[in-house]
Amino acid sequence: MSTDSSTIAGDLTIGTTSAGSGVISLPGLASGLNSAAIISEMIAIDSQPMLQLEIEQAGINDQATELGNLQDALSTVTTDAANLSGPALFDTTQSVTSSDPTLITATATTGAAIGGYQVGVTQLATSAQRTYTYSSPSSADAITIDGQSLTIPAGESMQNFVNQINTDSNLDVEAAVTGTNTLVLSSTSTGAQGSNFIQVSDPGGALSEITADAQAGQDAEFTVNGVSGNSASNTVTDAIPGVTLTLGGVTSSSSGPVTVVVSPPAANTSSIESAINQFVSDYNTAVNAIETQLTQAPVSDPQNTSDAAQGTLYEDEDLNSLLSSMREMMYTPGSGLPTGMAALSDIGISTGAPTGDAAPSASSLAGDLTVDTSTLDAAIQNNPSGVEAVLTSFSQSFQSLVNTEAGPGGVMSQRITNDTSQASNMTNQITSMQNALTEQQTQLQQEYSTLEASISESDSQESELDSEIAQLPSSTTSSG
Repeated sequence: MSTDSSTIAGDLTIGTTSAGSGVISLPGLASGLNSAAIISEMIAIDSQPMLQLEIEQAGINDQATELGNLQDALSTVTTDAANLSGPALFDTTQSVTSSDPTLITATATTGAAIGGYQVGVTQLATSAQRTYTYSSPSSADAITIDGQSLTIPAGESMQNFVNQINTDSNLDVEAAVTGTNTLVLSSTSTGAQGSNFIQVSDPGGALSEITADAQAGQDAEFTVNGVSGNSASNTVTDAIPGVTLTLGGVTSSSSGPVTVVVSPPAANTSSIESAINQFVSDYNTAVNAIETQLTQAPVSDPQNTSDAAQGTLYEDEDLNSLLSSMREMMYTPGSGLPTGMAALSDIGISTGAPTGDAAPSASSLAGDLTVDTSTLDAAIQNNPSGVEAVLTSFSQSFQSLVNTEAGPGGVMSQRITNDTSQASNMTNQITSMQNALTEQQTQLQQEYSTLEASISESDSQESELDSEIAQLPSSTTSSG
């Protein structure tokens, strides 16, 4: 919002009357002068120094705001830089692949045995099952399942009985309704249990087994590189050292076994690239914000607060120096690092400078960073410790550089504090000047009021004198 003299004059309520205020309306009827307009113009002229101070204050406030925005952007970048040197970023991991994840999936833990494995599955592990018809008991029926006691209440529905089983943590079976009067009890664990699986005793006769449907549990059976194995579970942890296999189906003789490949331990390329890309993105955002402020020229003769907010950091010496140092650091080798693996540019992070006869891009001219993914991938694969050394060295140097300017207690914080203090002092000055103008207005109103009263009294006396003269005898007048 702009500030001008008419706004200031309006704020001083020239030529108005308020109850108890002592401010007098000055219409200028006696003198013929528009006293209110005269006072308003005088106050507007005398308010110019205050107006200029308000405009200057707006520029200082805007500079503090813009410095704060740049400080926030740079803080984000330093956080990204710190993440580049985090020790966990280069922790090695092993990947495991399966040629048919629908039949076998595989995951690796630390120290998995490297290599390729042919895994065949001839049988999946299943749980034992018994099927029963259910009759709601006329009186409470005490039963046992694998030695655990429970009672079926009189008149209990089959669904409620099933729910009772499935909520009893002491039981080693689960129940499911499979027909109008039929339910199945299944062991909660898979694997062969012998012939005495799921033992049910029911003297009351609520449950009657359909013996033909009984199914004993079975182990999973598989081969790894031709060596047979079995497991009570379809999750197999001891077939390949350090690898967990999850069996999801039986392999066929026509398609053959599933190939599981365990890779050597290696740095997680995708995690490293993600951290680098995040840094590059936030770096470019911060650099572009700084460039915007450095190149925004100020208004040569600001007439309002909007004008004053333009170009408050134009060609700022501190920011120019910081920007130059940040760009130089992209090509500066880390201390003690070998040639060819010492700077960000060596691992594919640069300003995208053209090669050969290629024309420079807009982003390279602006100094934006780019990532050559193929160069970075090759560096991580061939020399992960070298990449780690480059990023660690750069991260420490970059944080030190930027935090000196934008970190807590840094140059930007000091400048913002100074601007805020200066703007606060200006507020006090503006308040004092406003009070002085208000007092000046009151004094001028009183002076013009006195003038109007004097002129009015003089006019009244003249009118009375003219009246008295008019009443004198005409002869007296003639003899004179």
